[in-house]
Amino acid sequence: MRREQPQASEQVTADDPATGDPAATRDARRFGGLSGKLLLLTVLFVMLAEILIYVPSVANYRNTWLNDRLTTASVAATVLTETNTLAPRLQEELLRATGAVAISLDQGNRRRLIAMSAMPPEAELVIDMADMHPLRAIAETFRTLVYRGDGLMRVIGKGPMEASERVDVVLPIVPLRDDMLAFSGRILALSLVISVITASLVYVALRALFVRPLQRLTRSMGRFAEAPEDASRIVTVTARSDEIGDAERRLAAMQQALSRTLHQKQRLADLGLAVSKINHDLRNLLASAQLFLERLENVPDPTVRRLAPKIVATLDRAVAYTQAVLSYGRAQEAPPARRLLALRRMVDDVGDVLGLADRTDVAFDNAVPADLEVDGDPDQLFRVLLNLCRNALQALDGETDAALVRRIAVSADRDGAQVVVRVRDTGPGIPPRIRDELFRAFRSAAKPGGTGLGLAIAAELVRAHGGTLSLEDGGPGACFRIVLPDRAAGGDAGPA
Repeated sequence: MRREQPQASEQVTADDPATGDPAATRDARRFGGLSGKLLLLTVLFVMLAEILIYVPSVANYRNTWLNDRLTTASVAATVLTETNTLAPRLQEELLRATGAVAISLDQGNRRRLIAMSAMPPEAELVIDMADMHPLRAIAETFRTLVYRGDGLMRVIGKGPMEASERVDVVLPIVPLRDDMLAFSGRILALSLVISVITASLVYVALRALFVRPLQRLTRSMGRFAEAPEDASRIVTVTARSDEIGDAERRLAAMQQALSRTLHQKQRLADLGLAVSKINHDLRNLLASAQLFLERLENVPDPTVRRLAPKIVATLDRAVAYTQAVLSYGRAQEAPPARRLLALRRMVDDVGDVLGLADRTDVAFDNAVPADLEVDGDPDQLFRVLLNLCRNALQALDGETDAALVRRIAVSADRDGAQVVVRVRDTGPGIPPRIRDELFRAFRSAAKPGGTGLGLAIAAELVRAHGGTLSLEDGGPGACFRIVLPDRAAGGDAGPA
């Protein structure tokens, strides 16, 4: 029973679209995904186009319907003009053919009745076909469509002979409305058929051209996300030359670069773990060697007394190297806890830690103004200055000529909302071959036995304060320039 419960839980998770399961996602997006939206928009746009076609079509149908009645009446008017009379049977046939109640010929100064079934009441609508522009035709068309009643309309058109003659026909409104509604039904049915056919063709074409390639890209990204280091999961690039093909090529290039980067980082992580273990064991061995060496220092043999300090110095450098590597391999530094600091006092503490006050061969010049305050983390800024001054001291200790000037100078001044600190020495300077990679770990060691971590750690701590650490050109020796901006208003870190 204990093994069946997780399986049931996994089944529920797989059926939930929120978990990202492909089958559940396809079901959830069947109508709300890109394909469903595409189909819906295609149908809507085709229907909109049909509506735009329907409006003038039904107006034209109305005008044609009315003109047909006027044409029939005009033929009767022509006969009346020739014979001056119409037989009763012909009048009944004319009224039946046109559906009119009364037909008359208006000749300007007189009005002649062509046919009439009975005395019609007053017409509710008067339609002059000679003054029927498109907008007016559309407006009266919809007015007729929504008409409810059994009234009459009076339709006036051009006469058969002269321009001044006009045919006047009185018709019921209901037949016209019914014919227009029937025409609208036929247009609607035809529009639905056209919409379905067009939407289906457009849907199939766009799905084949766009939706399916996008779905393939999405599936490829999902498979690649499961195992980015697996190069076989990189998307396969097709021969398409359009935007989809460009997206495939760019995605493939990005996945290849990411796969290589992750593979390299994994190897570096494994290597770093191995180095950390080796350093840990090596540090213990070196510590034991130092203990044994301390006993040898008490041996009265002159050779032992002469070589023991050198061996101790070598072991100290090895221990310092392993400690620096382990320190750099730890997690990222904590965000700086910034306070207002008396910079001159901090520089004095750095000199005391390095023992510069007791040395006569190296001068230490603290030129920081006594009232200068800096906004920063006390521990981190102390480490920065200690690294820079230690590097300067090690560079000066490498010189053996007594005539050389050996001096370390620290100066600072405020420039608006930032403090500029300079650490200068009179040593040999930075070799040109390492200037480009001066602040990169394990690559900027200018002295034998160095790790190249001091400047990398110092630069990282300065960047955490929103400042910069750089090497200034000009002058003897090396000069490092630190720019520390004040905190932004209401923030804990200075501007990047």
